[in-house]
Amino acid sequence: MDSTLSLYNTLTRKKEVFVPLNPPMVGLYVCGPTVYGDPHLGHARPAITFDILFRYLKALGYKVRYVRNITDVGHLENDADEGEDKISKKARLESLEPMEVAQYYTDRYHAAMRQLNVLPPSIEPRASGHIIEQIAMVSKILSNGYAYESNGSIYFDVEKYDKKYHYGQLSGRVLEDMIANTRELDGQGDKRHPYDFALWKKASPEHIMRWPSPWSDGFPGWHMECSAMSVKYLGDSFDIHGGGMDLMFPHHECEIAQNTACSGHGAARYWIHNNMITINGQKMGKSLGNFITLEELYTGKHKLLAQAYSPMTIRFFVLQAHYRSTLDFSNEALQAAEKGLDRLMKAVSTLSKLKASGVSTVDVSDLEQRCYAAMDDDLNSPMVISALFDWVRIINQLYEGQAQISEPDLDRLRKVVNLFVFDILGLRDDSVNDNSELLGSLINMILDMRMQAKKDKDWATSDMIRDRLTAMGVRVKDRKDGYDWELE
Repeated sequence: MDSTLSLYNTLTRKKEVFVPLNPPMVGLYVCGPTVYGDPHLGHARPAITFDILFRYLKALGYKVRYVRNITDVGHLENDADEGEDKISKKARLESLEPMEVAQYYTDRYHAAMRQLNVLPPSIEPRASGHIIEQIAMVSKILSNGYAYESNGSIYFDVEKYDKKYHYGQLSGRVLEDMIANTRELDGQGDKRHPYDFALWKKASPEHIMRWPSPWSDGFPGWHMECSAMSVKYLGDSFDIHGGGMDLMFPHHECEIAQNTACSGHGAARYWIHNNMITINGQKMGKSLGNFITLEELYTGKHKLLAQAYSPMTIRFFVLQAHYRSTLDFSNEALQAAEKGLDRLMKAVSTLSKLKASGVSTVDVSDLEQRCYAAMDDDLNSPMVISALFDWVRIINQLYEGQAQISEPDLDRLRKVVNLFVFDILGLRDDSVNDNSELLGSLINMILDMRMQAKKDKDWATSDMIRDRLTAMGVRVKDRKDGYDWELE
């Protein structure tokens, strides 16, 4: 099984190459956040990665049912089915109901996604709202003989499953190697083997979040929620499943086993995994305590930050690396992203001011072909950005009169740039605000007064207006047919 999706071979613009299993709808399922803390930079990467995929599929004309879950129950403190539920622990420490914690941080996550210009999914199910579906799937796995009950908990029998199917097909693990490298521990709990995983856990007396089931009052295992909810909304077979690289094992491997134990086959046709954001080469995450929240990035209030960074700077920073490569945090990299984004947005603004001439001396099809080819090649956003920056130079040449472009080509260029910059890469101009139109009108009015002063040969007034505007951050450039200006 391919562990990643090669868009070059499957999602090209020749739509007959890619035949979704559930036509005409492309089914996309992505593992969303566990909502027990503020969203951080590590959350931004998968959100932006699958937002790009969602946007590009729609731009190609596909209908997409994008399902991204919210984990609000069952994610214990470690992947060995031990420890306290992360949300229950947060609720206990803050004297809140668990659903208060889940709702608060879900709202915070949604606000962060809006700031990053991440589109909302088609469906956003919560684990706690699909307990019935999870119990039904556990029952089916039991009846098919791939699970066992132990003291009110249900565990997946990995060894029995592996005899008919291969456990580890996504991550490349071999059960024999896992057995050889796993030490049997005394009092390890109710499992037959340490590599078995929980489908249903009996709740201890102090456990807050619990539901009745045929086996005990308890809660579903973390892996069960995604199997149950993806099947509910996308069917037994759907097209694409995504998530972070850290979820490949054990979470996604367990999902495949659960789905196969139920229906005889895995649910997803393709798997996409984004790589991690690192700090000094170490994965960023809550469990390691080395994360920077998105709010801290936006305000600059963190000891590792040299300044505040806008949401679009963060998005551009993420897009500058291929989603399957690691992305190391540094202030230098963020500052470079900030400058690059500013340069790109200024070119987009310049593009809106261009005037067509009779004959084109530039080939607009070059930009269009390069951008589509890059996106078709496994969502290669860095190559899209490279193509756009090559055309930043050409746009500036057109503006300076060093090149020419016809009316049809100018219209086409604007459409291509807007499509890839705004619709597909999902960028926006953070410098534009609600008062920008008023501000622009006022600056134009002042510069019109300066033009009249120049006509009247009132050089003192003309220079004073220019100098005052420069001091306020408005760069004025005189042209043969008038003037131009930009905010520094």
